[in-house]
Amino acid sequence: MRQLREGMVGQMKYIILIIVLLAQPVIAFAEDDKPSGLSLMGRGAKDFFDGMKQEMAPAIEGLSDLGSKVSPALRDFTAQMGPAFTELLNDVDDWSVYEPPQKMPNGDILIRRKPEKPPAQDAPPVILLDEVPQVDL
Repeated sequence: MRQLREGMVGQMKYIILIIVLLAQPVIAFAEDDKPSGLSLMGRGAKDFFDGMKQEMAPAIEGLSDLGSKVSPALRDFTAQMGPAFTELLNDVDDWSVYEPPQKMPNGDILIRRKPEKPPAQDAPPVILLDEVPQVDL
């Protein structure tokens, strides 16, 4: 008798699950009665971005706190190094001819010029000696 009761309870769970799954479209249509002006894709995108905004809120607040802490140091750095960077930018015409900067063990930073490529030698013209068939017009 106990096994029969447990079997019926197990079957009831499946029946309830099937009823809930079948009722989902009806519930969805009942919620869609109010016009929102957005398509299904638009509502999905709005919900997605609203969720992203809620998830990202703590990180954005943390960035604003970091910005308020770093701002004075960045202002001092810009005031001291700004003129030197401006002079460097005025002196260099083409940055593509330089290799990436390298930091040396003593703290110096080297920016080496890329080695110049040797000038391309003009190749002699290619002469094809195959006979070209003549076509009479």
